Amino acid sequence: MQLAKTRLDRDARRELILDVAQEVFLEEGFANASMSTIAARLGGSKGTLYNYFKSKDDLFIAYVERRCLWQQDEVFALKPGEAPAEALQRIARSFLAHVINETTVRNFRLIVSEAERTPEISRTFYEAGPLRGTDRLAEFLASLDAAGVLDLGGDTVGAAQHFLGLVQSPTFKGRLCNAIPELTDRQIDEEAARGVRAFLRAYGPRT
Repeated sequence: MQLAKTRLDRDARRELILDVAQEVFLEEGFANASMSTIAARLGGSKGTLYNYFKSKDDLFIAYVERRCLWQQDEVFALKPGEAPAEALQRIARSFLAHVINETTVRNFRLIVSEAERTPEISRTFYEAGPLRGTDRLAEFLASLDAAGVLDLGGDTVGAAQHFLGLVQSPTFKGRLCNAIPELTDRQIDEEAARGVRAFLRAYGPRT
């Protein structure tokens, strides 16, 4: 029992470190953020951080991976008994709401700014985020293809890429460049529905 409690305490401490690290990275940028600053905000020492992460790069990668996992679980988790059209609309809306969210956009800017200096960090983000999310969606679309709801022509990954592109394309770059404000709930609903309609026209069953 004591061993289990120790593990839970350690996991909780790790999560707290990642929470604080995200705040510091977003406020100061990766280059300016330091392990000393993160430790001070935690109220501990750098030694405590190094017990969990051997470097700032490792800490940043862990924070990126955690956020990607959270986002995918919210966006792509399927609900039992959900009708295909309802599932596509829900996924589209949830994906768009996440991708244009202020915190997500700030994280994306931060990661891209490090892509040239530390390509392993941006590669980790790509593999844990966009690539894995696309694969999860492709699995769901493959089930709809097998059921005759969609006609994907054997390219489930390509169809998943098209689906996500149709949903995010009208607004993501504007948000990324800070050229447009966050969308309202109604605008998110409308953009998601428009993307789904276009996708179904392209990949609906042939008659």
